[in-house]
Formats: sequence, C-alpha cells, structure tokens
Amino acid sequence: MLAIYKRELRSCFQSMTGPVFVAFLIAFTGIYFMAYNMMSGYPYFSYTLSGSLIVFIVGIPLITMRSFSEEHRNKTDQLLLTAPVSLPKVVLGKYLAMATVIAIPNVIFCIFPLIIRSQGTAYLTVDYISIGVFFLLGCVYAAIGMFLSALTESQIIAFISTFGIFLVMYLWDGILSMLPGSAVSGLVGVLILITAAAFYVWHMTENAVLSGGVEIVGAAVSIAVYVLRSEIYENLLSNLLGRLALANVFTGITSNNIVDVTGIALYLSVIAVFVFLTVQSIQKRRWS
Repeated sequence: MLAIYKRELRSCFQSMTGPVFVAFLIAFTGIYFMAYNMMSGYPYFSYTLSGSLIVFIVGIPLITMRSFSEEHRNKTDQLLLTAPVSLPKVVLGKYLAMATVIAIPNVIFCIFPLIIRSQGTAYLTVDYISIGVFFLLGCVYAAIGMFLSALTESQIIAFISTFGIFLVMYLWDGILSMLPGSAVSGLVGVLILITAAAFYVWHMTENAVLSGGVEIVGAAVSIAVYVLRSEIYENLLSNLLGRLALANVFTGITSNNIVDVTGIALYLSVIAVFVFLTVQSIQKRRWS
C-alpha cells in the first residue's frame, strides 16, 4: 500500500493537478483572509474558510478524475488487480494520496489563526476545529470523486459527473426548499429511491431477479406503510435528504460555533461507504 501511495502522490504533483489545487486553494482563502480578518477585523478564521468551499467543487474533481479512470483507459488497472497487494489496500493507497494533497493547504491554514491572534482577539479552538472539519469535508468529497472515477474510463466524464454532484450538494438546501411536503410526494420520492437502489444492485450483480426483488419488496412495504400511516411520509423527503447537505456540518461551526459530533461521524461513515463502493466497483470489473 505504501508503494501505491507514493506512486499516486508523485503522480499528483508530476501532473500539476496537485500543485494547482494547493496553490489555488491557498490563494483563494488568502484573499478572503485579507478581506475579512485583516481589513475588516473579523476574529474568526472559520468564517473565512466557509468562503473557500466553492473551490472544492472544481478542485477536488481535478484530483480524483484520473485516480481510476486513467488506469482503466490505459489498461494499467490490470497490473494493479494482479499486484501482490489486496484491492482494498490499492484503493486506500490512492485515497490516502489524494487526502494528503488536500491536507497540505489545511496544514498551512493553521498559521492563519496565529496571525489573527498576533493582531488582537482570536478564537483558536473554534478555528482549528473548523480547519479539521474542513479537511474532513474535503476527504468526503475525495471519496465520492474516487468512486465516480472508478465507474468510467473517461476522465472528462469522471470530472463532469463529480462536478455536477458537488454543485447539487452545494445548492442542496435551496433544492430541498422546493420539494413538496405532502404524503403522496413523499411516497413517490421513496419509490424513486428504491428504484435507484434496485438499479445499482442490477449494475453490480447483473441479476435481474435480485434487483427486481428489491424493487418489488421495497415498493410493497412502502405502499403498505402509506396505507396504514400516511402521515409518516409528510415532509419525509426534506427530512431524509436533508442529511445529504454535508457542508452544513462545517457551516454550523462557522455560523454558530457549534461542533456537531454526529456530523463528524457522518463524514467518517460517508468516507467508509464510498471507499467500500469503490472497492466493490473495481472488484466487479475484475470478475467481469
């Protein structure tokens, strides 16, 4: 795993995607830092970081788009699949390399609260926690982007799909506010989610019976619950999908100085899920 980690990290900086990401994130954050903290005298660096979230939407897809799609296109993934190291270690080696690239600017950000303190009042605990959560959010995005890269051999498709999903997640609160709150719409939304789950099962297993069973059983249970207690479906979509606004865990610190421990657990869970899905996606390719 260490060899794969070093290879991937070296590749990130040889292709200039790593240096460009690090430089742009630091420069973008530095502009906000000068505007908010230095010139306006705002004491929280965490507020400055919130303005840099938009960099993740473009920057992280640049890092992740080539992680597995390029290997697939160049057929070098066969070397990885036959290497004397387990597939989870291969995926983790690549993922940790991307996490290291994301960590570099965050280590540099640790200097900024000290600059604020040298000029006056600073809230170091909140600022350093926000830097840590900011880094975790970047790792969540990297796990999602890596999974999407494993689904295609085109770097362009990997970039566009990752960028599109990140953009939707960035606008998620506004999208949820437009969803209807009636019980019928909640039922329709649940049926759509069940159909998506059944399609994913079919994509991974190519077993029509299994995916059809997931669809039929899920739909039957959902309709039965609606008939018995339809009030459960009222505002269900907003409540259920609201947790997908992953950036809210970070903005909760910047806006209210509140650390959501369950949100950090959510971040770690999402990372684990998408690393696992990446392994399963590549494993399917091995046996297909």
